[in-house]
Amino acid sequence: MSPEPVGNRADLEADHTPAAIERRLRAPVSHSYLRDFIYGAIDGAVTTFAVVCGVQGAGLSEGVVVILGVANLIADGFSMAASNFLGTRAEEQLRHRARRREETHIETIPDGEREEIRQIFANKGFAGEDLDRAVKIITSDLNRWVDTMLQDELGMPLQGPSPWLAAAMTFAAFVVIGVIPLLAFIADLVMAGGFPAAFPASIVLTGVAFFVVGALKSRVIGEGWIASSLETLSIGGLAALLAYGIGALLRGIA
Repeated sequence: MSPEPVGNRADLEADHTPAAIERRLRAPVSHSYLRDFIYGAIDGAVTTFAVVCGVQGAGLSEGVVVILGVANLIADGFSMAASNFLGTRAEEQLRHRARRREETHIETIPDGEREEIRQIFANKGFAGEDLDRAVKIITSDLNRWVDTMLQDELGMPLQGPSPWLAAAMTFAAFVVIGVIPLLAFIADLVMAGGFPAAFPASIVLTGVAFFVVGALKSRVIGEGWIASSLETLSIGGLAALLAYGIGALLRGIA
């Protein structure tokens, strides 16, 4: 894998002046919700298109496609958003619990906790007077002391994303991208004379959606956008084939 581009040297130098570094380090932590959007979008497109293919495989009407598709959008989208909310909030609660536990340990056995700081910084290469000074500085402030324990002992970030924003982004992506497979069928119901070839049109629209979402996914994982797009398209296509096959097998009971 080739190394990622580092950007223009002049821009990098301007971004690494003492003043620029100070501003960046003092700025509030900013969380990206692109990951929540990407995976909400992928799940929305895959599951809704699977519903479309399953209904088409069973030979049911366009109205049934829309009904089941919209029901899937709302119910499955809410379920995924709720799961993201609960998972993100659980991480936040775990972080708060760990902070309270470390504060209790510092209050109860300060010498033991101070020794942990000493060993942490010794492992970073500090020794002698430098190590003594680092331990004294870190342990002179309770918040700094606890922050260091959370990061270096427990491997926890000091701040996490908002559970509400993570859930909202997931739900929005699920609905916005997940409705794409249904657009041709909705048009077939509302247009005078109907919309010919709704299923083929849905396949094309969904394929484009998979490809675009895969390209966005490449920004999260640092993969080439073509490979990421083809991977997402392949996963969505496989899910669609399975759903269509099951629908065809069960056509007789519909």
